[in-house]
Amino acid sequence: MRAMLLVNPKATTTNARTRNVLIRALGAAVELAVEETAYRGHAATLAATARAKGYDLVAVLGGDGTINETVNGLLNPVNGHPEPLGDDPSRSRPALAVIPGGSANVFARALGLPNHPVEATGAVLEALREGRTRTVGLGQALWEGESRYFTFCSGLGYDAEVIRAVEGLRGTGRKATPTRYVNTALRHYMATDKTHPAMTLTGPGIPTTRGLFMAIICNTAPWTYVGSRPVNPTPWASFETGLDMLGLRRLGLTSLLPVIRHILTESEALPSGRHLTQLHDEAEFTLRASRPVAFQLDGDYLGEREAVTFRATPNALQVLV
Repeated sequence: MRAMLLVNPKATTTNARTRNVLIRALGAAVELAVEETAYRGHAATLAATARAKGYDLVAVLGGDGTINETVNGLLNPVNGHPEPLGDDPSRSRPALAVIPGGSANVFARALGLPNHPVEATGAVLEALREGRTRTVGLGQALWEGESRYFTFCSGLGYDAEVIRAVEGLRGTGRKATPTRYVNTALRHYMATDKTHPAMTLTGPGIPTTRGLFMAIICNTAPWTYVGSRPVNPTPWASFETGLDMLGLRRLGLTSLLPVIRHILTESEALPSGRHLTQLHDEAEFTLRASRPVAFQLDGDYLGEREAVTFRATPNALQVLV
């Protein structure tokens, strides 16, 4: 089996010694080529190259951002444009193996992989020996002629504002720890607009809903983690169904605190409240905003947008688990 390992040398939770151990372990099991990412978007280019050259497997050692780039390279191998999708397009692409090396590692943990790179490598090697894969669906976001897939979540509004703020802190050399996300979210809450909702939800067969401050779109559960604790705003979401969404029409503390408590403590029950808008297993919907709002995808801030369409992409990838 020919495999390419994409390594993010700046991954949060690995060092050179750990990376060398993992490379030797994988190299003993497959014919391995190793490539280090050098700039934003590089993983997508390398993954597209691996597919074009007929590799059987693309493995990723990195965080959710590097994994997202890799997935997009596998699905958009030609000039970044989506390709036609058949009944099971996953079988026409290299399989994906994920070795978590970031701060959150949401996609890897949602797949049930250990949250430690050495242990996850062991799980991947076991799956490789046994030929064990899982077919997963992805989400797709489309805006202004652009398209990008996501593995676990996207968001418009307050959550994307927090991610933007954390990325700004990372630019000054600070690490994106769970504590930093929580502290940034608390500080940023005081500055976010809580009186003028901007977004409207529309979609095929979906009642139009106006007045959304924030929308969390999920391709799986949980949405994220705070340390070891899963955060579950859409607990019914899964890789085998369409997209789920939780939208908030109020951001006052009396409305927000019960939702936060629920999504931190309840693993299976949906949040409840008249100020919430929820979707489950949807194939497509669109969020439009009366002004530009912050937009994130798999924890990566992508600027401000006024309209984004979300689509479910079933049977997108084969993943070793």
